[in-house]
Amino acid sequence: MRTFLFVPPLPRMTGGLAVLYRMAAHLHAAGYPVFLVPREGGAPGLDQDNSPAPVLGWDEAAATLTPRDVWLAPEGWVNALAPGLRAGARCVVYVQNWAYLLSALPPGVAWPQLDVSFLAVSDPVAWYTREVTGREAPVLRPGIDLALFRPAWPDGGDGGDGGAVPDGPAQGPVRIAWMPRKNRALAQQVRDLLAARLALAASRGEPSVDVEWREIHGRTQAEVADLLRASHVFLATGFPEGCPLPPLEALASGCLLVGFAGFGGWDYMRQALPGGATPWWTGGGPEADPASGGMELPPNGYIAADADVVAAGLALERAVRLAATGGPELAELRRAGLATARACSLDRQREAVLALWARAEKDELFPAARASLQ
Repeated sequence: MRTFLFVPPLPRMTGGLAVLYRMAAHLHAAGYPVFLVPREGGAPGLDQDNSPAPVLGWDEAAATLTPRDVWLAPEGWVNALAPGLRAGARCVVYVQNWAYLLSALPPGVAWPQLDVSFLAVSDPVAWYTREVTGREAPVLRPGIDLALFRPAWPDGGDGGDGGAVPDGPAQGPVRIAWMPRKNRALAQQVRDLLAARLALAASRGEPSVDVEWREIHGRTQAEVADLLRASHVFLATGFPEGCPLPPLEALASGCLLVGFAGFGGWDYMRQALPGGATPWWTGGGPEADPASGGMELPPNGYIAADADVVAAGLALERAVRLAATGGPELAELRRAGLATARACSLDRQREAVLALWARAEKDELFPAARASLQ
């Protein structure tokens, strides 16, 4: 059984590509025959001299496929399934963002017509995939590098071994990390609301709070890690999302998490706001029943419903004031964030990938397609 991972011809490196590359690295290191298959202009972020797995050209890969092989493509690239379907291979759609699962289909085509299996990047995405395709989708979460994304305080204070987590007030302005490319107009409205609330409080004689906004844009991973480690709060404004990595990296770095879940973020986001928004789908969300596959995690952020600018702005004010004053709630949220990050580490991702591929080798997953395409 060989595995071929299609690499979409995107204009720049993305989180989704990083997940595919890491997946290939895990399989390759474990001895599985795995190949990255780019098309049209190469693969962004892929170092051909230091690739996580062997690279095979599109035509060569398509010509060598057999029904025992796994041919995997992300959900937004339906046409890329064609070689696998023609060969009767075991075609797998890795759903990394629920929002593209239906919109990427050609006119007149529905998923039940295609002989494919599904993987989902998170519990919410698995739920959505089942609801719109009628097929189960095992969950394969991304992982984050905890050696890179880590808090600023010394080792031992990471919440994993009983070490103390800082609860003191911020020294200087409260630094808020944010990503301008994630719904910038809404993010600006949240920023404006915060500024108005802080100015109003100061005009009433309440203690003033200074904030500093720090953009995450056009930076290397190492630069992003440094920025998050030096920040107090992360504002998440992305939606739709499959399993957003930046908020997770922020939690690993000791930031307070505020903002939108994008639906997929509920995989690991847990509401800490009294009376705040919670998942609405069957069973109240994956955290309501960890035995069904959801992760049992502590409250770890102030989450607003997607696009609810007012709720996000007020939640951000709460987080900023908490960072400015310190206290037990600050330490508790930081500790919860670090526990969440540990549940989504690279080691956990590797274990999940290898467990799924062990099942595939036993023919328990990914049945072969009927070679029906001409």
